[in-house]
Amino acid sequence: MLNPSTISEQYAQAAQDDLKVLIVGAGVAGITLAQLLREQGHHPVLIERNNDDSHPGYMLALMPMVDDVFMDLRLRDIYRARSVALRDYGFHAHRGAMMRIDSLAGMLECYGDYRGIARGTLLSVLTDKGCDVTFGATVKTLQDHGHHVAVQIGDDRQALGLDFDLVVIADGIHSSTRALILGDRKVATVDTGWGGWVVWVPGDNDMALAEELWGAGFFYGVYPVKGKLGVFLGGDIKDTRHGPQHFIATVRKKLTVINPRMERCLQAIAAANTPFFWPLTDCRSPQWSVGRTVLLGDAAAGFLPTAGIGAGMAMESAWVLAGMLRHENGRNLAALLRAYESAQRPRVEAAQDTSRSLARLMFRQSRILAVLRDAAMRFVSVEAALRPIQKLLANKPDPDEIAKGCAGCTAVRDQLNLPHAD
Repeated sequence: MLNPSTISEQYAQAAQDDLKVLIVGAGVAGITLAQLLREQGHHPVLIERNNDDSHPGYMLALMPMVDDVFMDLRLRDIYRARSVALRDYGFHAHRGAMMRIDSLAGMLECYGDYRGIARGTLLSVLTDKGCDVTFGATVKTLQDHGHHVAVQIGDDRQALGLDFDLVVIADGIHSSTRALILGDRKVATVDTGWGGWVVWVPGDNDMALAEELWGAGFFYGVYPVKGKLGVFLGGDIKDTRHGPQHFIATVRKKLTVINPRMERCLQAIAAANTPFFWPLTDCRSPQWSVGRTVLLGDAAAGFLPTAGIGAGMAMESAWVLAGMLRHENGRNLAALLRAYESAQRPRVEAAQDTSRSLARLMFRQSRILAVLRDAAMRFVSVEAALRPIQKLLANKPDPDEIAKGCAGCTAVRDQLNLPHAD
């Protein structure tokens, strides 16, 4: 549960901490980090620019790299109870017939759980023990003075000046705070030119089966979560601008097979009053850490949903950062953040590259390409697409190991009984 709190109330709790932390953004990444730090005994100040937690929501597939988060938060059983195991992946030919069903469990279960969950449910799980947050607050100014960061936090009416040892910017792909540390440096983006609608449909008898159809000029996907199905239907922005009913009529003309689940899903999208529209874009920051400030989650690298790994990587990054901060008292923070970025950024960007590669294959208009994709998928399972992710899962990051290479992080090295760098 998110507990609305004032900045002053949160800052008073943080006053006695050796490390005063500000987390900007109460999304998946920001809440994960805040809760991990609180589990360690810290009192980070968490702020959110929206006035409440009424995000429209969408479905997430969480890879096994999130398991350590739930273990450390002692929420593993709750997480499993409120999510579903994604065991199978069904691939439809571009005209609608089911072409093959592959075992996701067989590909990933040796690394841990692969589960479907609604975004809102995930946030509810992460905040099961309560989570203080100040809504309607943004960072107005941010100045790094070397030994602390001076921050003005407020709304349209007033701003409050506070000092922090660390500022974590986790306010999403369209971060309004990121420019305060990047200045004129540009964030790289991939805009697929596609977007689509997300709706919820009641669950059925195949709640372990996720399905996708890579069509000629459209994409359809169904992803189970607890008690319901998350459905996505999208295409080129030029084709979706006329609304879901018009677009669905176009899609139906391209299909020769529509199974009962697909029919229910298409009808649900057509009947939805104001379905959530998801523009398919991403972002990649040229730098994560500047002094005592660091980017996290979508603010650092916002993912396309094509590989189903963006939320998992954001949670893993929060877990690695929290693990490294466990040994830090603030004196060598800039060096620690550089070590964190050096270790975690290549992992995140490798996963993001996988998402981008899949997008180039999925989001195409050509019917000829759709036929060729179908032919290839008769012989190649989804494991080929997951292989880069399997490599990431097999090489799990270790916050303590990362700290070993943190030149100048004397506090960290003392905690780990490591020799100091020359």
